[in-house]
Amino acid sequence: MNIDIIKQDTRGLSDGKIFLNNAGSSLMPSVVVDSMIDYLELEEQLGGYEVANRNAEVLEEFYDETARLINAKPSNIAFATSATEAYAKALSSIMFKEGDVIITTADDYISNQITFISLQKKLKLNVIRTKNLPDNELDLEDLEHLIKKYNPKLIAVTHIPTNSGVIQNVEGVGKLCKQYDILYLVDACQSVGQLAVDVEKIGCDFLSATGRKFMRGPRGTGFLYVSDKILEQNYAPLLLDMRGADWTEFDDYELFKTAKRFESWEISYASLMGFTNALQYANHIGLHAIEHYNKGLSERLRENLRNSGFNVWDWGKNLSSIVTFSGPDSDLEKIQQVLKENNVFFSVTYKNSALIDFTKKNISGIVRLSPHYFNTVEEIDIVSNVLKRAFF
Repeated sequence: MNIDIIKQDTRGLSDGKIFLNNAGSSLMPSVVVDSMIDYLELEEQLGGYEVANRNAEVLEEFYDETARLINAKPSNIAFATSATEAYAKALSSIMFKEGDVIITTADDYISNQITFISLQKKLKLNVIRTKNLPDNELDLEDLEHLIKKYNPKLIAVTHIPTNSGVIQNVEGVGKLCKQYDILYLVDACQSVGQLAVDVEKIGCDFLSATGRKFMRGPRGTGFLYVSDKILEQNYAPLLLDMRGADWTEFDDYELFKTAKRFESWEISYASLMGFTNALQYANHIGLHAIEHYNKGLSERLRENLRNSGFNVWDWGKNLSSIVTFSGPDSDLEKIQQVLKENNVFFSVTYKNSALIDFTKKNISGIVRLSPHYFNTVEEIDIVSNVLKRAFF
């Protein structure tokens, strides 16, 4: 990777900021923004239908690039306006009945947890959470025990929690799901774009992701992966529209063959164009190279923070490019003030977004720094030293 060229491609870095909020919403490369502006200007002149028709072949590249990103086929990919929409459509395709069991984790994303609780209330499902090992990794022995005990309809795992840097063993879960023939849904919102994600190795039935985080795409974009097995068994969203099926009889329809049946007909094609360019940008660099580089940045940042006396809350052996920490007195306000004064971009997560994890850790919140491949080791050291001088 040529970091100088990558920085030149990122106009948002031209004012000297140190941007470390890629787990929230990253900075888009200029090619992403320019492609969206060009598309909207064409819509201004020709109208949305005409522009979509003229760019039909280019817009189809979204499916090719996403498939390349996660080792799938274009027919397995559906565009979504967010990871949450993709996740909800996957869930809605499963015909739950009263008493069915969903097994999830204590570290699933807040929106997922709320969705499970909503299903529990409305459909009288049972939601069971598997244990974590002392080092915070998923306890696969406990998961297998729960599988044998409850015979779940679905297992759902968040690959990387938003509130800590642990990378969950989604491949290990996938082997159990295959062994016991259980539906498997993976939230890859924080992993796609910073790690090499391979759906064949994971063995999932569904995988959801967003464009705005480590993929460096625009807000209002995401995708859903749907396996061949699920498509062949005619799974489809609860609420279909003409993007998903052909109206063949007065009271019947025929599902389309590909994962596009999980899409809605009306989307922002300018956003789709931008996301396609973001996918091409990441694929050109290569996710293995990005993952290797990010691992070095995040390890250095954690080491610097720990050596300076900060509490680092990323527990686990396999950690990602999400670094969570607090001051020695648990004061988040001072950390935020120092970072803002030094033009460092970050985010904060409070207990209500990670209720189980933060209760276990006995903390009320954390500051989250999430470096990405346009950051440098020098920037990591600058931020570390700024914080160290302010506190110690």
